[in-house]
Amino acid sequence: MTRHIYSCPLRWSDMDAFGHVNNVVFLRYLEEARIDFMFRLAPGDGSPSFSGGSVVARHEIDYVRPLVHRHEPVTIESWVTKISAASLTIAYEVKDPDQVYVRASTVVVPFDLEAQRPRRISAEEKSFLQEYTDDSEPGALAA
Repeated sequence: MTRHIYSCPLRWSDMDAFGHVNNVVFLRYLEEARIDFMFRLAPGDGSPSFSGGSVVARHEIDYVRPLVHRHEPVTIESWVTKISAASLTIAYEVKDPDQVYVRASTVVVPFDLEAQRPRRISAEEKSFLQEYTDDSEPGALAA
């Protein structure tokens, strides 16, 4: 099982009044990692996979430790914990090598923008996602 690794910069504006990254900002971090995973790493040159749109159906976040602002980026590891006919669940850890700050999961539904309705996951998309699938990972959140 492969994990997608995203190096996420911390911005001064991410801090709250207490000097650590605000809880809402973590959703933006997860979005950045998810977009990097689903779009930049989509299979095939010129492949339409993942380019038709998707919507978030659910987020679940466990805040493990405060993350204070610093100049070094934080690592976000992402992997797939569930693939169904018309949705997938992505799990994440926002971390440094020796510390986890957040564990989270997102249910993503592929979406047909033209028809304005959910669509099924294509065979090409499923094949790509299966390379990153691990439903038994300790610490992963269930969706």
